[in-house]
Amino acid sequence: MTTLRLATPADALPLAALARRAISTKFEHLYDPADFAAFMEEAHSDATTARQIADLGMRVAVIEAEDGALVAFCKLVLDSTLPREFTAPERPLELKQLYTDPDRIGGGLGRRLMDWAIAVARERGADEIQLTVYSDNPDAQRFYHRFGFAKIADIEFWVGNHCDPEFLYALRL
Repeated sequence: MTTLRLATPADALPLAALARRAISTKFEHLYDPADFAAFMEEAHSDATTARQIADLGMRVAVIEAEDGALVAFCKLVLDSTLPREFTAPERPLELKQLYTDPDRIGGGLGRRLMDWAIAVARERGADEIQLTVYSDNPDAQRFYHRFGFAKIADIEFWVGNHCDPEFLYALRL
């Protein structure tokens, strides 16, 4: 049995390690090693993860396995930082990251986290959930479509000197 709960300060190091592993497994091959290392240090360091857990403007949920290991997580930014020129939400929430341990993909953990994220958005009175997804990640796109998300714009995501084409997705609530 796994447990979905809010992250605590004690989760910072294992959560950062899980994020680095999940992201490296899926995307590291796309980038120059120096660019990727700099991105990972900026976005997924132990210190950054600790700050995010403590940030009152974020909610971070984790799924913990029976043995206490963290196996999935989701980060929400309560006031979206994504571009708003494509839609006109008044109270958008941003789903910043949703990742599962690469060895446990397909076991329903992502669904549990997405259900949690949608429930948090509704509880907070958000009128839209926004997220970005890599344009060449059809598995993630199918996952988001199952929840009613739709592509609303093409945007860019930079990792060092490398520009990724990304899609901005939104779910109106």
